[in-house]
Amino acid sequence: MTGTEIPREAAGRAPSGPLSPLRPRTPGAARTTPSRPDGVGPVVDCGVYVDGRRQEPVDHHEALHQAVAQGGFVWLGLYAPTEAELGTIAEHYGLHPLAVEDAVYAHQRPKLERYDDGLFMVFTTATYVEHDRLTATSEVVDTGEIMVFLGAHYVITVRHGEHGGLTDLRRSLEGQPELLTLGPAAVLYAVADQVVDAFVDVASAVEEDVDELEASVFSDRRTDDIGRLYQLKRELMSLRRAVSPLEVPLQKLAERQVDVVPDAMRSYFRDVDDHAIRVREQVAGLDELLTSILQASLARTSQADNEDMRKISAWAGIIAVPTAIAGIYGMNFRFMPELDWRYGYPLVLGLIAVVCLLLYRGFKRNGWL
Repeated sequence: MTGTEIPREAAGRAPSGPLSPLRPRTPGAARTTPSRPDGVGPVVDCGVYVDGRRQEPVDHHEALHQAVAQGGFVWLGLYAPTEAELGTIAEHYGLHPLAVEDAVYAHQRPKLERYDDGLFMVFTTATYVEHDRLTATSEVVDTGEIMVFLGAHYVITVRHGEHGGLTDLRRSLEGQPELLTLGPAAVLYAVADQVVDAFVDVASAVEEDVDELEASVFSDRRTDDIGRLYQLKRELMSLRRAVSPLEVPLQKLAERQVDVVPDAMRSYFRDVDDHAIRVREQVAGLDELLTSILQASLARTSQADNEDMRKISAWAGIIAVPTAIAGIYGMNFRFMPELDWRYGYPLVLGLIAVVCLLLYRGFKRNGWL
């Protein structure tokens, strides 16, 4: 093969294209493709990098030819491509159809898969949704996805979701040519680093919501925070699902020898893995704290209910005294104590008042009132 030839698919590899024959569709199990705004094309940016420097603008159809000819690599950025759009690109770059299908329909767990001489990695991205006050229906964590196809002369990033753009990341990397000289793996590292850094920011913002709920639960005011606690716990679960599965792929990139990842990149991925572990521990700690706060809220609610029942029972006991006496004298028997006595009526009223006062003092002393 000459230096200007593009590597083709290895013998026996399933053909690439819009439809994959290797994964039959299940009847009734329709899968939706994430959409993008009208008038926005799938190609966000395309650049060829040689010795860490971006070359002159080139059409994405010719980028791979130029990258192979000059010994560099092409970085093609896509945003929510359709099956047909990515299928055409996949045929040109020799991408595996199973990975292409995952990239089109999204909704994948973070993972790292190896297909022949290339890698396919899935990241779940996350961003914090600002809100004035946390409610029982507040959206706190919004998630998206970034898929990365990695080969010897190309890196293709596919983004789904309203956040997680890579434009600023591309500009930052272009200012670090010494890192880009390490090849497409440098882009994979940069994407992983940005995703994990976003997790750190989201976890810190969620921690402030947890602190606000904790203060509310243990305040002197009687508040009903169970709905808000449950909602935040559910939102935190989304972040946990994005962070936890990422550790294994990062460990593989940091510890195992991979053809398209230079040994010099392992320390970079090890650093990202350390950050991911810290975020996972932080998220797990927040989840445990929320569980404890939820239990405390339920205990305070139960305690408040018990206090209300004691007060109701105490007042019912006090009211029972005049009710019982009035009931006795209301039976209309002819011969009853003190009916004909001049001071009988005031005496009964005084007796009722004294007994009620004694009961009130007793309940008050015992904390029932």
